[in-house]
Amino acid sequence: MINYGRQFIDSADIKAVGKVLKSDWLTQGPQVINFEKKLKSFFGAKHCCVVANGTAALHLAGLALGWKPGNIVITSTVSFIATSNCIIYNGAIPEFIDIDSSNYNIDLFKLEKKIKTLKKAKKKIVAIIATDFAGYPCDWQKLKKIALKYKLDLINDNCHAIGSSINRNKKYAVKFADVVTHSYHPVKSITTGEGGAILSNNKKIIEKVKMLRSHGVIRKSHYNPWYYEMHELGFNYRISDIQCSLGISQLRKISKFVRRRQKIAKIYDKAFINDDRFIVPKIENKYKHSYHLYPLQINFDKLKISKKTFFKKMKKKNINLQVHYIPIHLQPYYRKKYGLKKGRFPIAEQFYKREVSLPIYFSLKEKEIFKVIRNIKSFCKNK
Repeated sequence: MINYGRQFIDSADIKAVGKVLKSDWLTQGPQVINFEKKLKSFFGAKHCCVVANGTAALHLAGLALGWKPGNIVITSTVSFIATSNCIIYNGAIPEFIDIDSSNYNIDLFKLEKKIKTLKKAKKKIVAIIATDFAGYPCDWQKLKKIALKYKLDLINDNCHAIGSSINRNKKYAVKFADVVTHSYHPVKSITTGEGGAILSNNKKIIEKVKMLRSHGVIRKSHYNPWYYEMHELGFNYRISDIQCSLGISQLRKISKFVRRRQKIAKIYDKAFINDDRFIVPKIENKYKHSYHLYPLQINFDKLKISKKTFFKKMKKKNINLQVHYIPIHLQPYYRKKYGLKKGRFPIAEQFYKREVSLPIYFSLKEKEIFKVIRNIKSFCKNK
């Protein structure tokens, strides 16, 4: 089966994990600290805290920034549900924005328009969460200007864009955002199995995150060797030495992983760019896309096949595609809780109707890539 994504584990990864399994530390040990140091260096952050997963990273970010019930946090409707769920975990209210049709990221014109409307209504807006969708960076310079103008915290949900760059700078995320969150799920650019991180140049934010990561416990060994105190309700969002040893090994290969994804994307671009049945991702020169996803848009309205049937036929050919994402405002929970209706965000809904995530990962073979292309074109016949 050719899946839309998968991890790549080599002998160096296995050796690194095996070494930890033979050590005295399996959970919170020296590899956790070492992984945080490596991440800080690679992504240019002054401070870092690794956690159990990307959702935990977003939840803790909101807690550290002090979101409260009644606060509004603005985000895109095209993201994984964890992005907005973390807002609700903190008691705040998510406010959704449509996407830009050219890059699939949050629409900055609509974002500022919404901020003005909410401000006029005397609503308490505290933050913006922007996702670098599929691995393509948002216009962070403009986002930063908007955040500063309206005195809002800025969070980069950077889970898709590990290894992306702006003007050849892979350290762009912490340059512009107050907080950056990562996920190291197996389909991401690098993996720790499950795992994530919060990066920031703000020491106080990371100090609070580290405290909340481990039950809210503060150890005070200067009183007694066993003594600790809990002043705030925390969580068990820790990550293990086993996972961090894998992350350190994977991080050494990140540039190689991203280059391979970019090469695969170029093959897809060449195959689909001049065919009016399809829309390929558009890339500006100053951006480097890390291609966590390759989102191909297929105009099913003009074809003899529905999206559902297309997926079934591709699966029969052992090609397992995916869709990223069902817009969050269409989820039953959000529709019921916030009265959101279909048609509210037309660009996002049209994108969902057309989007198909093609297989893209390091070990994908050339013959498999061309099998995917061949079958897509075969099934997508005009009416």
